[in-house]
Parts: sequence; structure tokens; C-alpha cells
Amino acid sequence: MAKTSKKATRKFEKNHLKDTLEQRKVGAKIKQKVQIKEKRALRNAKDAEFLGKGKAEDGEEGAPEPKADPFGQMSVDDFFAGGFEVPEKLAKKNAKKALGKRKRSEPEAAKEDEGDSSDASYEEAPVASDDEGSEGEDEDMGMSKEAMEALAEKDPEFYKYLKENDPETLDFDEDADLAEVDGLSGSEVEEERPKKKSKKSKKAKAEVVEEMEVDEESEEEMLDETEVTKEMVAKWKKAMTEQHSLRAMRQVVLAFRAAAHVNEDEGKDYKYTITNPEVYHQLLVVTLQLVPEVLQHHLPVKESAAGKIRVSTDSKKFKTLTPLLKSHTTSVQHLLTTLSDEATLKLTLSTINPLLPYLLPFKKVLKGIVKTVVDIWSDASSSEATRITAFLVVRRLAVIGDAGLREAVLKTVYQGLVKGARNTTIHTIQGINLMKNSAAELWGLDPAIGYTTGFTFIRQLAIHLRSSITNNAKESYKTIYNWQYIHSLDFWSCVLAEHCSPLKEAARGKESQLRALIYPAVQVTLGAMRLIPTATYFPLRFHLVRSLLRLSRATGTYIPLAPLLLEVLSAAEMKKHAKPSTQRPLDFAVSYKAPKAYLRTRVYQDGVGEQVVELLGEFFVLWATSVAAPELGLPVVVMLKRWLKEASSAKTGNRNGKVNAALGVLVQKIEANGKWVEERRVKVEFAPGNRAGVEGFLKGFEWEKTPLGA
Repeated sequence: MAKTSKKATRKFEKNHLKDTLEQRKVGAKIKQKVQIKEKRALRNAKDAEFLGKGKAEDGEEGAPEPKADPFGQMSVDDFFAGGFEVPEKLAKKNAKKALGKRKRSEPEAAKEDEGDSSDASYEEAPVASDDEGSEGEDEDMGMSKEAMEALAEKDPEFYKYLKENDPETLDFDEDADLAEVDGLSGSEVEEERPKKKSKKSKKAKAEVVEEMEVDEESEEEMLDETEVTKEMVAKWKKAMTEQHSLRAMRQVVLAFRAAAHVNEDEGKDYKYTITNPEVYHQLLVVTLQLVPEVLQHHLPVKESAAGKIRVSTDSKKFKTLTPLLKSHTTSVQHLLTTLSDEATLKLTLSTINPLLPYLLPFKKVLKGIVKTVVDIWSDASSSEATRITAFLVVRRLAVIGDAGLREAVLKTVYQGLVKGARNTTIHTIQGINLMKNSAAELWGLDPAIGYTTGFTFIRQLAIHLRSSITNNAKESYKTIYNWQYIHSLDFWSCVLAEHCSPLKEAARGKESQLRALIYPAVQVTLGAMRLIPTATYFPLRFHLVRSLLRLSRATGTYIPLAPLLLEVLSAAEMKKHAKPSTQRPLDFAVSYKAPKAYLRTRVYQDGVGEQVVELLGEFFVLWATSVAAPELGLPVVVMLKRWLKEASSAKTGNRNGKVNAALGVLVQKIEANGKWVEERRVKVEFAPGNRAGVEGFLKGFEWEKTPLGA
């Protein structure tokens, strides 16, 4: 017969066992988190490659123990495999549920566990590694006030340990009450009053505390949803404008959070409701304009002569305002995803810039901001002004951020560029060019990081090209022959042309680190052009030739482009007679592939001929004043004359007088330019081995005055 347990044991099992086990699990999870964090800090101290700053530099923030850099302990590939989706409240909800509720039935427990798992699968972004996931927990493992008090009551020793070694774990979460800001506001009032006598100071303090208690009681009475009125907004605006009131800012942030989620059925209750469109508009304007001003008043941002940003993050005021700052930033980010009005969208984006210095310690919040802003920047439906405003936010963050954040910004921008270039039409081409030209500037902010990220992405393009060449699948070429790949190659041409020009290098006094990327970028581009050398993809070849012409013109690098254009003339499409057609001329600017209906038609032959003449002319103009211009043009002249002889044949020719005549004029100009250079070359006194003399030949002479430019 089994031995029966004592009555006290059975009573404990019935009434307290479940809560005790639950409490132990929560404590074990927190202890495990602290241990993992300590191990990671020890490991990161040895990893100099990913940590841009040492422990001594991290100590400047004044924290009891430096917090691990969210970007430091993951590789570049792991970071981008995870994306920038931010699981905002998952860890907070779990901690709050575990400590806030003392009793619950079995079905409720199962239901909550199931709900948590579903939230995790929906809210969390794909995680590249265990380290990255744990980082997300580290940063957002805030506790509510009730949960913190429960932990202090049940396990005071462990609470003391957390307070000394990991104070961030005891931070209030975003949804916790922000009443501490009211306390800080009270202290601000007290500090502003003259302290002549200690008795008066104590009396003033007592009055402030009493006033706060009255406010808290009134707020408790207003726990039900309160509708925001014009009078309330005007009152908050006056307090924030005249007194820089933190208490008013807190109310505005809470109301703004409700406004950002208006008309959304999320099952979440907010303190305020907004039903009047005018009140909604006034609240948005007041919040977006005045919150940064109040923050600047209480936490002034200091900028050094070198452009470094400094905010006193170790002050009590900053730590108290952290929940409010995170809540406001999250609301702004959510609002950006719902806005459709261009004016409001532009205003909201412009108010993010003043907040960025305060958000630098919160890498996870910045992830969400960067991803949201880049999505707007790369959205084809956004206006040009909105895109420029979004880019200024990203650029500002890249300037003031550290090396890890700058690298993350560059990679997110490149991903947004590739995503936004998926569809290219006559309506979107201007926006895509704006993206490429603006994004190219970012790669010059930090040449070292620009080189590493550029090399990574150019190498990725080369891997795709190699896979397409070695893969025998029927449609493997489609990974290369698409708009995203074409715009990617063109983008790197823009980047290298922007930052590797001789003038900019002379101004910096040294050669750009990005110059080493010219050769691999050119090789990948040439390989992509020759992947399928058929008439169908002549437009793609012309796009890539223009990219290389830009690169050659800006950097002074010789790229042999004439053979690529002569290959086009050697195709049957250009040598044989074409059938007449009434179709409109093909727009080569927004086409990389010729439709079947255009092949072997006169209209397509005319268009291809015009492109070849134009590009050959641009190529020879680059070297019109070169000392080697006669030798450079001779083989091309011979090939073109031979082609013209065959094309002009009455029996086997193409019978296209328009194209043939244009090529004939080009041949004459190339020959005339060669003779012109020879006449001036006779007068030189330096030998061919004199590099300085060769480079200085006709230097500064305008190409428009040469026979090619006449």
C-alpha cells in the first residue's frame, strides 16, 4: 500500500504548488539570461573584429556594467538573414504575465501559453542565430512596476543581485505606466524655484508631491477611455511651449499612441480616444513638433567639432524618459506605415531626425525605424520630396551612428534599392535613378565600411553569374537577366564613379579604398553582357555599356567597350534585310528585352543601329585627347569599313541606308580625330615610357573642340 502524504503537504500542493513552480521558472529564466549575458560579454571582449569600441570606451556611458552591443556578436550574413523586424513587446508580455498574476486555472494557463507562441511566430522576424534572438530578449526584457515589486517581495536577494548587476532588466516596459515622468516634472518645477531657505524648499517639495498625488488620483478616475478635445490639446501645447512640461509631454505621448492606432481593432485599450478629425490633426502636429523641442530642452544634444553626438545617457532624467521615448518612437514608426497623405508623411519623417541622438543606445528600436524609413524611400508610390526626406533620416543616422550601425544602414538601403527596382517603367525610372544617386553618397561616409559592404554585394552578384553559367537549367539565366540585377550593377557603377574620381581623391590627398572594387565590378558586368549574346537582349547590353561608360569617364579607367558594340553589328539582326513594321520604336531606356514582335523588323534594326552609333561615339569621345587615340581607333575603323561593305551589298546587304550612313559618318570622325592627334603627337619631346608626359598630353583640352566633338 502506498504511503500517504501529510495533510500539510497535500494542502500545499493544492493551494501553493502551482504558483511556487511558476515563480521558480520565472526566476530560473532571468538567472539564465544573466548568465548568458555575462558569457557573451566575456566572448565579445576577445572579438576585436566586430566590436568597434573597447570596454573603456563603453564605460563612458556611466552604466554599472556595459551592455553588449546588439550588432557586435553576430556576423554580417547572420544579421541580414534575420532582417530588421522588431519583436516589440513579446518579451515584456511574457515577463509581465509570469510575475503579475498569482493564480490562474489550468485552461487559462494553456490558453495563454498558446497565445504567446502564436504571437512569437507572427511578431518575431526570422532569426539568423541563437545569439541574435537572445539579444532581442536582452534589450526588451523590461518589467512592469507590479512585476518588479512581486520579485522584490518573493526573492529579495535575487532582486538585489539584479539591481546591482543588470539594472536594465528592472526597467519598466513600454506599456507600463509612465507616471515616473510626472515625478521628474515635479522635480523640474522644484529646481526652477529659487532655493533661499531649506524650509521653503521642503515646503515646495511637499506641495509638488501633493499635487502629483492629486493628479494620480484624477488619472485613476479617468482610467476609462477619455476622448481628446481641442481644449486638452491647446492646454498641452501651452504647457509644452511655455514651461517645457514633461507631464504634458507624457499626456501627449499617450494620446499620440492612441492616435497612431486609431481605427485599428487590435483588442487593446488606450487611455485616450480620438474621434474628431480636427483634433486628430492638431494632436499630430503638436506631438511631432513639440516633443523633440521638450526633449532638447531637458536633454540637450551636444555635437563636437568632429561631428560626434553626445547625450547624457547616464543621467537619471534620461533613464526616466527612456520608456516615454521608446513609446513615442514606436508610435511614430507605426504611424509611418499607415499614412498615405504626402504632406503628413513628410512632416512625420522630418521629426525623426531630432530623435535619433536619443535613440542611439537602443539598437533594436533603430532597426525598426531604419527598415520603415527605407521602405518609404524605396516605395514607387512615394513622391520625390518624401523620398528625399526619408533619405535624409537614413543619412543622418549613418553619420552619427557607430561603425556597426553604419554598416547595418548601408545594407538595409541596398536591400531597399534592390526591392524598389523590381518593376521599371517609364513612370518609375526617375524614382529608381533618384534612389541610386542618393544611396551612392552613403558609401563615401566611411570608406572602410563602404569597401567591405561593396565587396560583399559585388561578390554576391558574381556568385549569381557563375551559378547561371554553370547551371544547365533552361531558365537559369533569369537570375541575371532581370531589372534588379541590372540596376544593382548600375548602382555600383554610380558608387564607384562618385567616390573614385581623380578630383575627389586629390582633394582627400589619397586614393579611395573603393577603387579596388572597380576591377571586379567591371568583370561581373562584362560577364553579364555576354551571358546570352542574342538580339533579344541587345537592350540589356546597351544598359550595361552605359554603366561602364559612366565608370570609365569618372575614374579615368580604360574599359574595352568597342568589341562589345561591334558584336552587335555582327549579328544577323543587323546584317540582313529586315521586314517592314508599323510598330512604335522600342523605348530602350525602360526595356532590357526586345519583344518577339520586334525581332527582324526595320524599326528594331533602326533603333539598335542608333544605339550602337551613339555608344561608340561616347566611347571614343572619352579618349579623343589621348596620346593613343590613333591606335585605339584603327581596328574599329577597319571593322566598321568591312561591315559597311557587306551591308551595302545589293544582294546580301541589310538595305538600311539610315544605319549605314550614320556608321559611315562615325568612321570619318574617328579617322579625322586620329590624324588630329598624330599632328600634335609629332611635336612632343617625351618618350612613350614617360608616364607623366603621356598622362599630361592634351590634358585639359576640351573634347568639344576635337574632330569627334565638332
